[in-house]
Amino acid sequence: MDTSPWQRIRRKIRRLIMRASASIAPLPEIPAALWLCTLNTYPFLAELELAEQAKLRALAARFLQHKRFHGAHGLIVTDAMAVEIAAQACLPLLHWGEPVQALRWYDDFVGIVVHPGEAVARREYRDEAGVMHYYDEVIMGEAMEKGPVMLSWQAVDAGRRPHAHNAPGTQSTMNVVIHEFAHKIDMRNGSADGCPPLPPGFMGAGSAREARRIWQAHWGQAYETFREQVIIAQRFGGQPPWLDDYGASAPAEFFAVACEAFFVQRQRFDQEFPKLAGLLEALFHPEASSLPKP
Repeated sequence: MDTSPWQRIRRKIRRLIMRASASIAPLPEIPAALWLCTLNTYPFLAELELAEQAKLRALAARFLQHKRFHGAHGLIVTDAMAVEIAAQACLPLLHWGEPVQALRWYDDFVGIVVHPGEAVARREYRDEAGVMHYYDEVIMGEAMEKGPVMLSWQAVDAGRRPHAHNAPGTQSTMNVVIHEFAHKIDMRNGSADGCPPLPPGFMGAGSAREARRIWQAHWGQAYETFREQVIIAQRFGGQPPWLDDYGASAPAEFFAVACEAFFVQRQRFDQEFPKLAGLLEALFHPEASSLPKP
């Protein structure tokens, strides 16, 4: 037996590491039956590769460890509900490194408030004459800058039944969880404006400024085109656009709506918006060496 000073030091360090590891509670694991039920509920999750599903499960487990769910108006948020929300919230982070690194994107909040149905938010704005106006807005979700996320379970549940409000053979792109957490990603570099932080070397850009210019050039043009389509459809009976027309209300909403479709109906999104699909692919599937920084 080697009793050299170096060997004794190594054994002591090993014992200390084992003792420290034993004192740290392991991350909770999502039960297999519950996870399988979640995958089967959402086709776009079930279509992920097995390795991606396993990584998403680990991401969702850590997410659940650090977030707190609150049911409003007497709603009880069950484990199944929390896992469904966590899995969809973590989907955009799937290729952004290890769970600890990826979830830093969501470290500016803890609370997730779940309403049983629609919520009413009090709004205000100042017009050009300086007069303040107050009104109530019915919402299905809201992401607050450096604050909690609000979700309507009614809206979340609608995403579990993708064919409920669509013609046969079609599928809705609407997903309130992905929508609100896309806003959270967008807000990492300030107020939501439809341009999230971009990874180094994004689309061959040599600087962050150039990357943002590339992004805004493509998204700005696509937003204006989409907005015109919505106006023509609403005012003159034109063909309604495939995406949710709520995306025409602001660039930030167009980004969030596009993210919904990108993850929920990827093949159709690639066909409808090939340029935007390439940009979102570069954002959500970056090379390991150029991961976006939270």
